Amino acid sequence: MSEYFNVADIFGEDVFTDKVMQERLPKKVYRALRKTIEEGKELDLATADVIAAAMKDWAIEKGATHYTHWFQPLTGVTAEKHDSFITAPREDGTILMEFSGKELIKGEPDASSFPSGGLRATFEARGYTAWDCTSPAFVRHDAAGATLCIPTAFCSYTGEALDQKTPLLRSMEAINKESLRLLKLFGNTTSKKVTPSVGPEQEYFLVDAEKFLKRKDLIFTGRTLFGAKPPKGQELDDHYFGAIPSRVLEYMKDFELQAYRLGIPIKTRHNEVAPNQFECAPVFEEANIAVDHNTLLMTLMRRLAQKHKLRVLFHEKPFAGVNGSGKHCNWSLLTDTGVNLLAPGKTPKNNIQFLTFFVNTIMAAHNYGPLFMASIATQSNSHRLGSHEAPPAVMSVFTGSTLSAILDSLEERLSDKKLTPDEKTEIKLDIGKIPEILLDNTDRNRTSPFAFTGNRFEFRATGSSNNCAAPLIPINTAVAEQLTLFKAEVDKLIDKGVKKDEAILQIIRKYIIESKKIRFEGNGYSAEWLREADRRGLESIQSVPDAFKIFSSKAYSKLFDKHKVFNESEIHARYEINMENLIKKIQIESRVLADMAANHIVPTAIHYQNILIKNVQGLKDILPNEYLDLAAEEIRTIQTIAKHVKAIRENTYLMVEARKKYNHMDNLVARATGYSEDVLIYLDKIRHDIDKLELIVDDELWPLPKYREMMTIN
Repeated sequence: MSEYFNVADIFGEDVFTDKVMQERLPKKVYRALRKTIEEGKELDLATADVIAAAMKDWAIEKGATHYTHWFQPLTGVTAEKHDSFITAPREDGTILMEFSGKELIKGEPDASSFPSGGLRATFEARGYTAWDCTSPAFVRHDAAGATLCIPTAFCSYTGEALDQKTPLLRSMEAINKESLRLLKLFGNTTSKKVTPSVGPEQEYFLVDAEKFLKRKDLIFTGRTLFGAKPPKGQELDDHYFGAIPSRVLEYMKDFELQAYRLGIPIKTRHNEVAPNQFECAPVFEEANIAVDHNTLLMTLMRRLAQKHKLRVLFHEKPFAGVNGSGKHCNWSLLTDTGVNLLAPGKTPKNNIQFLTFFVNTIMAAHNYGPLFMASIATQSNSHRLGSHEAPPAVMSVFTGSTLSAILDSLEERLSDKKLTPDEKTEIKLDIGKIPEILLDNTDRNRTSPFAFTGNRFEFRATGSSNNCAAPLIPINTAVAEQLTLFKAEVDKLIDKGVKKDEAILQIIRKYIIESKKIRFEGNGYSAEWLREADRRGLESIQSVPDAFKIFSSKAYSKLFDKHKVFNESEIHARYEINMENLIKKIQIESRVLADMAANHIVPTAIHYQNILIKNVQGLKDILPNEYLDLAAEEIRTIQTIAKHVKAIRENTYLMVEARKKYNHMDNLVARATGYSEDVLIYLDKIRHDIDKLELIVDDELWPLPKYREMMTIN
């Protein structure tokens, strides 16, 4: 049975929270740290020493013997190097347990083997981790004991970002700066900070550990490279929101317990659409903390699954023929005074403010839609996007029929004609009624990549294995840019003598018209929408290498550079890293498939074929008169097996030769494109014949767990 716990009693007990800091730090030190957290003020070393000592004492009381700078390099997973608190032994043979401010603020891990995209040579090992004091430190308990984990940014010796956290923090500062400038236009001089707020919904699959360990493809690639469709998949929709299997529920309760202790506010758990697919979702948090918590949660889920003799799969498409997994990033903007800028208010003034941020976000998606979609492009996510289970690789925005009608009405009523004072008042009063109009009139569109859901935008295209910082960085930056442009246009009208509210509404109308082509209320999964999107002139990303090129294009590089999120070197580095990762992932998959085909599938198929041949020969000896009729069907089966075995061998050979061809190419783009177009196709061809054999070969002889076995947890 799972341990009983009261969430309120244990929540955040392993986190160096604000409450703990107030209790353990001198008031002067606590105030200095809060200034650093809230305003980015530099922390002097003497203050850092006091914080480090208090943090060490607290962690030791929790059982910690080591500390680590916990960071997110460009590998897709987190990284850490553990150091103990002990110093050199004293003369009397005892030791001191120390942790200095210098050790807290900065670490120096060996960075030589982390992806750098050419930002430094391999022999230049130095990289730096820098404490992100906006994300609280925590103590993690595992088989090795307890470790103090300090969330950090990771950069090169020359200062370039080598991680996901650094550009995320930069993008958050960009949108904070531009949002505050715009809020002053509405008379808000009290807000000192605007923060992107995020709630990432995490989908995942579970597989019995015993079956998982028999599948090399799951072990090495995270997905099944072959497997015949089971008799029953998700056709009946009976798994979705169904009763959670008791074994899975025990696992969920276990990782939730650990998550609550680490301050991760998990709110929801349920069965997802596909068999053995599930979801958990948290309460909204500041973007960088939400990203830290999501990556930490994934680590917890992997570790605790083993305890329950399960394995968790975060791959976007571990099983063909059923829905894959996403990580829906729910995004909004929150002031330090508690106002959600994407939630309608109670007065016309507040709702003009809401419309400003709402329409500018749509405009950002219109102007930078390809960038949004390119940000979540990975080889694993490409199996899911546009497959009648996830949005296609073309941007559209869903606002819901009610809000769409409001925007259309504003477009019409705020026309260029001169409005009378009464007409202006009437429009403002109608704008003030938006909350009443929206009450019970908001909808969700599961097929839209960017859907407004009442008080936030939900970016649904993110893959389940993605670090959710990947889409948040361009969303934050693009909206920041759009707010900059909006204020400049409004200021220009005000300088010409147009009243402020009228100027704001004029530019809102202008943006409603300009962004109209990206608004779509229908089925984003349909082929009709792709044709309609093409007719509207919306850019569709055709391949993963194309997505990487789009992300690093000059126009988007200028955007990132303008808002100090990425410099040119950092963009180029990410381009190279992404291209190399694409090649390596397809390379690993093709190697694993070739191995499994040659050493598992073909020998099993030939063995079964030989059994059938002996059976045919036996029929001739025992039943010579009935031989032809009885043997005909088995002979056809023998021939079918021979055809599939031949195709598997031929395509495996061609796949290996294609790999050799592109491995000898120095040009990274040509190599990645070749792997994506010419090597990847053989995986599907080989899979086709293996899946056919699985349906023919005796079930007792088939060497690997089948879909119908893996997609069931007892």
